[in-house]
Amino acid sequence: MLKAILIDCIPPQISKEEADHRMTEAESLIKTYGGLAVIKKIQKRQTPDLKTFIGSGKLEEIIEESKNIDANILIINNELKPHQTYNINERLRKISEEDRKRATDAGVKGKIAHNFKEPMKAWDRIDLILKIFQKHASTREAKLEIELASIKHMGPRIFGMGMQLSRQGGGIGTRGAGETNIEAMKRHLGKMEDSIKKELEAYKKVRKVHRDSRRRQNFKTVGIIGYTNAGKSTLLNSLTKKGAYAADKLFATLDTRVGKMYIHTNGSNLHRTAEEQLDENGNYIPLPVPHEVLVSDTIGFIENLPTTLIKSFQSTLEETIDADLILHVIDLSDPRLLQKIEVVNEILFDINSLLKPTIYVFNKIDSLGESGRALFEKLREQFKVFHPCFVSAASKEGTDTLKEAIRDALFPQPQSPSAIGVLDVIKDLKQQRHIKNFAQKNQEKKL
Repeated sequence: MLKAILIDCIPPQISKEEADHRMTEAESLIKTYGGLAVIKKIQKRQTPDLKTFIGSGKLEEIIEESKNIDANILIINNELKPHQTYNINERLRKISEEDRKRATDAGVKGKIAHNFKEPMKAWDRIDLILKIFQKHASTREAKLEIELASIKHMGPRIFGMGMQLSRQGGGIGTRGAGETNIEAMKRHLGKMEDSIKKELEAYKKVRKVHRDSRRRQNFKTVGIIGYTNAGKSTLLNSLTKKGAYAADKLFATLDTRVGKMYIHTNGSNLHRTAEEQLDENGNYIPLPVPHEVLVSDTIGFIENLPTTLIKSFQSTLEETIDADLILHVIDLSDPRLLQKIEVVNEILFDINSLLKPTIYVFNKIDSLGESGRALFEKLREQFKVFHPCFVSAASKEGTDTLKEAIRDALFPQPQSPSAIGVLDVIKDLKQQRHIKNFAQKNQEKKL
């Protein structure tokens, strides 16, 4: 089991609420991976240490504490530079070597005490997220995307491995095999990245063929997005009976899943009396055929996720962001829902999808009860441009209203022109006619 020492380095001016949220979310990530945070620390410093991010003093303090507990990983809840991660791991490795020497039985050469502990490893926040992705990926495409993201995040660390690689073959009077190994690793990573991109491009082309085929058949598509653990997969199941895996954990979904939903357009009278079922000749009037709508759900978003990492999942995300309509799912029970809306919008902006037609779906209304009605009205007014709907995806409360909003967005009914609109058109036509007549008379005078 993963037993972690968790440390978060934050600016001094950050609020206690924000600090607690960061720590809670990091703990949830560790739990999702299958681990446990045995020690939690918050370090306040305005500028991260250039060498180790958390500073040598804090690192030594953590190393000392780790000797009394059975921790096997140090997780820093920040995005570190490659050389910072390398420096921390080097220090942890040296400490482990010192412990190994002390644990060696002086009387028996090479004998090691059975209680010797392997060196603790250091991960940053992105390493942890990538490990979770790797654990939850099920399709070949998702695994390729994770591999590509890992190369982009961890690949640059080879620039900090010069000393370690030099020890493999470097020495006095040699050419410097360590440097050669770095260059070889760079070329190897470059070839791996090109190969993965080529294979992902093939998946991308297949997806495009499918989307083009759906457009030719006039299929409408809806994409579900939102912060991780907001209830996207549960909503997909509620709307489509897809049976997708849904769990109360971060990043339970990585692959794109598509389900079918059926929508009747306005004017479809589905609850008819016996008389309404027959025409004037006594023949049965068939019910209108419902429109088939495809609904897709994909990876959730999270705070402080680098754009480069998100773009590694571009192939999977395309199914959702190319949809005719986006459902932005928001956890209504989350006290930080406004901040999380902002996080999702920033990511949508980064992938050029912020201005697509969107409905805000506020989920988990059953968690608030009657006391939440005032909040509903406030959010409905604040986000009225996004046609907000309030649902419980788990109990399906409010999903009929959501389907109506989806119907109105995908199949808008022709609007009869208002009186003001008609007058404006007539006025415009008259004005154009007068201008044309005036120009014609001027031309005649010149002649």
